[in-house]
Amino acid sequence: MTDTTERRGMSRAVAVILAALGLVLAAGAVTAPARADTTICEKYGSTSIQNGKYIVQNNNWGDDTTQCINVTGTGFTVTQASHNKPTNGAPGSYPSIYAGCHYANCTSGSGLPMRVSDSRFNGVQTSVSMSYPGGGVYDAAYDIWFDPTPRTDGQNTGAEIMVWLNRVGSIQPVGSRVGTVNLAGATWEVWYGNIGWNVISYVRTSATNSISFAVRTFADDAINRGYAQRSWYLTSVQAGFEPWVGQAGLAVNNFSYSVGGSDPGNGDPGNGGGRTCSAAGSTANQWNNGYVIDPVTVTSTGSSTTNGWTVTFTLPAGHTLSGSWNAGVTVNGQTVTARNASHNGSLAPGAKASFGFQVTRPGGNLQVPSGYTCTAS
Repeated sequence: MTDTTERRGMSRAVAVILAALGLVLAAGAVTAPARADTTICEKYGSTSIQNGKYIVQNNNWGDDTTQCINVTGTGFTVTQASHNKPTNGAPGSYPSIYAGCHYANCTSGSGLPMRVSDSRFNGVQTSVSMSYPGGGVYDAAYDIWFDPTPRTDGQNTGAEIMVWLNRVGSIQPVGSRVGTVNLAGATWEVWYGNIGWNVISYVRTSATNSISFAVRTFADDAINRGYAQRSWYLTSVQAGFEPWVGQAGLAVNNFSYSVGGSDPGNGDPGNGGGRTCSAAGSTANQWNNGYVIDPVTVTSTGSSTTNGWTVTFTLPAGHTLSGSWNAGVTVNGQTVTARNASHNGSLAPGAKASFGFQVTRPGGNLQVPSGYTCTAS
């Protein structure tokens, strides 16, 4: 079993102690001025790009061999790496690019930390494009962090969601495999372990070098499994690599993070200029093999009239949608997206609309969906 995150957390903790003693070995210790085509070989060296929107970090936390990255205006490439770590242990490093806060090293305009129950969380989107060299032993993965408090420094203690796009070699995530799920247009193995915080890893069953998704897609699944909570805060969204052997040539070509299709900033422009909404469902009827949720009440909570709304929620495993009304509904795996009908999309502040749906479920599985999230336009 690969206990990657535990050792990373220990390394970070030691780095924080050393920093308190005035030494240089602090995780993300110094952020250099924003500048493209910068080479970083310092163990915890980092630099900001795009006027501070993102930070790129070398983060050679698990190894004392030299690792260097070349930072571009949109990502980075690992130019030197000689890791040779046992595959039944932790990786050598996690060179990555991120938005948010990592050990008090924060990007600008991310809106993070952000509570999962905040209506803006529904609109948090990210994408990445990567390149993989031949050979080596590594994973290519997102690292998405949650804390019970709006933490900007130190080790997060809520949940770490890892989204593995590719895995090369005999490596595995923290913990043990607990199931499979269809999310973001693909099938993923789900792994879970606790090492002082919950680690939920989604390992794609067929490798890809690019992805675009809403963070809530994986967060909702983790919450429904009981591994995360809506009262917790998203603190950072990171994308990069965990190499065990090698691996020069790994590259993030492009990375993006946005809230509601735009940079959130302090004024929350990602909410559609004052348009926000909330949603809550009520169980109208249920039986052993199914149930009806009616109404799902959508409330305009912003200061401006909505031009439309979208409600998303996750069906429990094995449940299938069998009908809906007063909304246009699409299903991707277990994630359901309901968009307003032509007659109920415009809502003045405080006004309400509703829709309903019916679900078929395996006998004896008496769960119903929870955690409806709403995005207004």
